[in-house]
Amino acid sequence: MSPRKAATAKAAAPKSVPKSAAKSAIKSATKSAPKSSASGASKARPTTPVSESAANGTASAEATALAAKIERDLRDGRSDTLTPQAFQALMAAMCKSYGTQLEAGAQFLPLANQTSASPTEVMTTTSALLKAANLAVFELGMWQSWTGR
Repeated sequence: MSPRKAATAKAAAPKSVPKSAAKSAIKSATKSAPKSSASGASKARPTTPVSESAANGTASAEATALAAKIERDLRDGRSDTLTPQAFQALMAAMCKSYGTQLEAGAQFLPLANQTSASPTEVMTTTSALLKAANLAVFELGMWQSWTGR
């Protein structure tokens, strides 16, 4: 890494999270990727995909209603529907839910289609998520090559 990139990365990285913690997180995420084992099932994750009937519960209805409200408010020029704390809690829950569902065998993309969010919105969010987790695009590429995702 060039001295300029290293200085930029150091300045952008949160002071409370050491780089070794990010690398450990990647290694542990890679180790927790589904593998065949003698027992055939992991105790920490469900082994069957989430069924449609399970997904139609109250939380799904509430999430759909919240998404519709956020979309309406954005169309009306209101970007303050969620406080930063509410947004962060929702984003963390969505990341955890998506990861858990994929580990359980679900096969869907997080966006319904390419027009549900603009490429700029997707890239802005992706960049912010990587920064929040103290990860670099290089680390994402390495994880994708290790896991095939």
